[in-house]
Amino acid sequence: MTVVTRFAPSPTGMLHVGGARTALFNWLFSRHHGGRFHLRIEDTDRKRSTEEAIEAILGGLRWLELDWDGEAVFQSTRLERHAAVANELLESGKAYRCYCTPEELAEMREAAKREGRPIRYDGRWRDRDPSEAPAGVAPAIRIKAPIEDETVIEDLVQGEVRVANEQLDDMVILRGDGTPTYMLSVVVDDLDMGITHVIRGDDHLTNAFRQVMVFRAMGWNEPRFAHIPLIHGADGAKLSKRHGAVSVLEFREQGFLPEAMCNYLLRLGWGHGDEEIIPRGKAVEWFDLDAVGRSAARFDYAKLTHLNAHYLQQADEARLLDEVARRIAAMTGAEPDAEGRKRLAAGMGGLRMRARTLRELAENARFYAASRPIEPNDKARKLLSPEALELLADLAGSLRENPDWSESGIEETVKAFADAKGIKLGSVAQPLRAALTGSNVSPGIFEVMAILGSAETLGRIEDSIAQT
Repeated sequence: MTVVTRFAPSPTGMLHVGGARTALFNWLFSRHHGGRFHLRIEDTDRKRSTEEAIEAILGGLRWLELDWDGEAVFQSTRLERHAAVANELLESGKAYRCYCTPEELAEMREAAKREGRPIRYDGRWRDRDPSEAPAGVAPAIRIKAPIEDETVIEDLVQGEVRVANEQLDDMVILRGDGTPTYMLSVVVDDLDMGITHVIRGDDHLTNAFRQVMVFRAMGWNEPRFAHIPLIHGADGAKLSKRHGAVSVLEFREQGFLPEAMCNYLLRLGWGHGDEEIIPRGKAVEWFDLDAVGRSAARFDYAKLTHLNAHYLQQADEARLLDEVARRIAAMTGAEPDAEGRKRLAAGMGGLRMRARTLRELAENARFYAASRPIEPNDKARKLLSPEALELLADLAGSLRENPDWSESGIEETVKAFADAKGIKLGSVAQPLRAALTGSNVSPGIFEVMAILGSAETLGRIEDSIAQT
């Protein structure tokens, strides 16, 4: 059997963390078993589905590099097929027309509430003669739910799950206006797409019993189900915006790498011994559903950030340079010029070891690509006191006479200057850092000076002196 999985989001919002993990688990499971992974956009709710949400879902999946096989299937294009199945069930006597008015259904719900009963359809049209139908009511089609015994699902994560059939009612599969319901559409699409495994959040577990009802009524083989626990925030509550970013693309903008995000999502509810760093190839090799836990996972920003820092240190420098240049352009409104990119490339090794996200990396690297004069931040400005600027003016004279503009040569000159002045190295290094970077923190100052070059270094010192 060829394993076929699917990710089937509703385009009523962005691709959130839980959806991204569901897509990842489906992708990994299919790739591990040499199968296929399909994407289905469940856009039958035309009022709430938006093009913006569709693009965000597609963009999020592409960013995470979760490629799907074939073209994406849009559920809204298959409504006739869904309706045909409903009518087939009607003709075979496994479904019936229900002529209840909205008022009758509302009263049914209110009566159940008053009597403390579960709110379920009471089956009043299940065996009733259609000749009794009231005039002017467009009937819905309801499936005949099994009345006795129980429905059992062997879930690949939750284990054996049972529901007494008396708890299932005759659900609507085709509305009075002829449109199919979600429960019917999902089943028909899964059958037609050849889906063998349905891997999704455990908030869909109750839906599985209703969907199985349709599979069995049609005499179709149902897929294997695997319902994975939801993701909670660090406080144990259901993950929401108050816990931070929820949309996958927000994490991209915050500077997380897709490989770090996938590695982190993989470890939310799945494990392979004590392994924490799991590259994509190993994830495909190791992933299977037997290692998915049954408890809700907790999303921890600190752990994700720590993991991202690891992947930043391993990332290709040319890729990081392009990312940093793009982010600097967004911050400043101008692309780094050729000289700026050259300095960024030279400084990337020192910068990446101190950054945890691409955003942080770009902010820390910004001074290399900045045009003169450099605008100091508040902390840097405090370091540029009149006394400090006087020191920098004297230091500039020593630097102009320095024939060796290597990192070691610069260090030797600056240390000799500090010794001659009878001051600690930090007394000159800190205002020097403020003048050259506009900040009180940076990579090693001698590394910075070597990368900036003598002309740019001396120019920035002169700018700081002139700005007072």
